[in-house]
Amino acid sequence: MSKDTSFDKPTVVVIDDDKSVCEALRGLFESVGLSAQTYGSVQQFMADDRPTRPGCLVVDIRLPGQSGLELQEMLARTGTPRSVVFISGHVDVPMAVRAMRGGAVDVLTKPVREQDLLEAVHKAIRQDALCLGQTKLRTSLEARYAKLTVREREIMALVVTGMQNSRIATEVRIAEATVKLHRGQVMRKMAADSIAALVRMADLLNDGHAAALDQSSDSTRPMARFRHLSSN
Repeated sequence: MSKDTSFDKPTVVVIDDDKSVCEALRGLFESVGLSAQTYGSVQQFMADDRPTRPGCLVVDIRLPGQSGLELQEMLARTGTPRSVVFISGHVDVPMAVRAMRGGAVDVLTKPVREQDLLEAVHKAIRQDALCLGQTKLRTSLEARYAKLTVREREIMALVVTGMQNSRIATEVRIAEATVKLHRGQVMRKMAADSIAALVRMADLLNDGHAAALDQSSDSTRPMARFRHLSSN
């Protein structure tokens, strides 16, 4: 494995069992101002200490041991998906479909045209930067949410449905003035400057937890939307 240790550039990780391919792609990416890391296998990549910074993976879809597709699926399962561009000397249709359904940016056949690869890589880097930004924001929101009391979480879940204070008071059987106090605390602790901002925060908190959401259309049971967080 070879590594560029500069931390101020997006990093393209190349995983290919052909060392000459790794070195050629490393040279290509560095020629356009990108940092590059190369690995001969998925196992080498997973064993390395990988910094979290924008970038993407350029992976041979067919590798000895774990394949590129298996890597893509493993990263998704562990909650650390990365933007992937697959390359291979031969890609059949089922394999390409599986890769694209898994979120691959592109599947390119070797020998790869440099311009096609660079276009795919730059698209993947933009996509990855957006994903990393959302992940960092979600982590920050989860930390704020953890500071809410049980009652404040209940009030938040009702507020983001658009429910008025008077109805919330009836729903949770407390005084309307108390609802206003809790609502103010929620806005302060979540650092939300408007209800619209709070709703966006709630949506981000729910991202990645779709299985935990209540699919009922009964708007009087909105706490189900936060069940996965409230139970923590």
